[in-house]
Amino acid sequence: MNIKQAKEHIKNSVKLYLKKDEYGEYRIPVVRQRPIFLLGSPGIGKTAIMEQIAQELGIALVSYSMTHHTRQSALGLPFITHKNYKGLEFDISEYTMSEIIASIYEVMEQSGIEEGILFLDEINCVSETLAPSMLQFLQYKVFGRHKVPDGWVIVTAGNPPEYNKSVREFDVVTMDRMKLVEVEADYATWKEYALKQGIHNAVTTYLDMKKNDFYRVETNVGGKSYVTARGWEDLSATMLLCEEEELIVDETLVAQYLHNEKIVKEFTAYYELYSKYKKDYKVEEILEGTNSAQVVERARIAKFDERLSLLGMLLDKLESEMKENLEKSDYLTDLMKLLKIIRTLHEKDPATSVQTQIANQIKNRQKITESMANAGTLSNEDKRKHRAVIHFLETAEKRLRIENPDDAAAFDMLKADFDVEVAKMKEENGRIQARLHHLFAFSEVAFMDGNEVLVLVTELTVNAYSSRFIGLYGSADYQRHNEDLMLHERQDDIMREIEALEL
Repeated sequence: MNIKQAKEHIKNSVKLYLKKDEYGEYRIPVVRQRPIFLLGSPGIGKTAIMEQIAQELGIALVSYSMTHHTRQSALGLPFITHKNYKGLEFDISEYTMSEIIASIYEVMEQSGIEEGILFLDEINCVSETLAPSMLQFLQYKVFGRHKVPDGWVIVTAGNPPEYNKSVREFDVVTMDRMKLVEVEADYATWKEYALKQGIHNAVTTYLDMKKNDFYRVETNVGGKSYVTARGWEDLSATMLLCEEEELIVDETLVAQYLHNEKIVKEFTAYYELYSKYKKDYKVEEILEGTNSAQVVERARIAKFDERLSLLGMLLDKLESEMKENLEKSDYLTDLMKLLKIIRTLHEKDPATSVQTQIANQIKNRQKITESMANAGTLSNEDKRKHRAVIHFLETAEKRLRIENPDDAAAFDMLKADFDVEVAKMKEENGRIQARLHHLFAFSEVAFMDGNEVLVLVTELTVNAYSSRFIGLYGSADYQRHNEDLMLHERQDDIMREIEALEL
């Protein structure tokens, strides 16, 4: 299965493991909650999906790489303690709490969340001294003398032996105590993730044309050459920063992340062309609808890969703006609910000023954010939203402190500030809708009925932010082309059905 399917399978398993009866007991007894073993090639996003699952289920996450652990750190250190049994005194060995188990209790205490996932990566690369203890752990959830707290689901991950010389294959007895989930690299699935994460457009447009370069592990005369999803993502982050600082992205840099000489050369050459296209086509003018006839003509006669790169640049710019606009909308929706809470609390307790109520809500929101961060469940989107809410409240509280209005005037000031934010968001919304229209208008003239318009509609459909933006605010251009696309698809289906009947 691909990583997206694996995520849903693991998420469902965790939900079942944490399901309780009317007495608060787990429906699947802890001893029957088999640890999940996620087996797949390196760098395909195994750790990333665990973070997503924890965030979506609202539970905590503790992650460890087992290659970093010795027997002592995983099981605890021995110490001598004095015991008295039936009048006889003995010195016996006991063990301190495992570092791993202790981390779970620390997260529970800091976040206030009692249930979670203990994710142990590279479980099949444990040291020789630790290996015998893993069977006991996988069966009984015990490290040394200390047990993983109830409500914590164990998910493990590892690489197949062909990718790692340190891998030891589990025997049947060990495998029989786990739920095996095998996952393979899949570009189409990764691209959905890439669009949400803001992966550099040059990476996705290159891989759209050369999907086989997404993930490759080969053994040749010089040893192993490899390209992974992790490599592409890390390269993307560096490229974005290099562009900000106006630094050169060359083969030397690319080769630090992609370890395949042929792919390094081809991607570097493509990036040079991509940068040239970006400069020559003047993307901003196209989206503003002020592009020249020469730009349209160049796009019309360009080769497919050049046209695809141009379309990718246009979409990347517009979809990032849609994402920012939607995040602003989500922040304002959250803020509006919070302002209503402040009003309600003030009405119930008029003796507490509006300024004090705002200060209390700032503390509450900071506490929530800190708790989610400690639990490992704070996504980047939530972090930005909470920061924006806190910033608005802090600015308002400071202003009220300086001007010291009465409570009625304070609410008027809050509403006025909120309305200004909403007006800015709506103005930006209208600007983005106009830019989307200009993109369609340019594509219709430059690409006419070519496959590029099909790619445009498809990309707008599969991207989480553009599909949501269009769903909320509409687009006559998108609707028209989408209906044409569905009509053509239906006609193709009918022709296939007729051919199958051999009429």
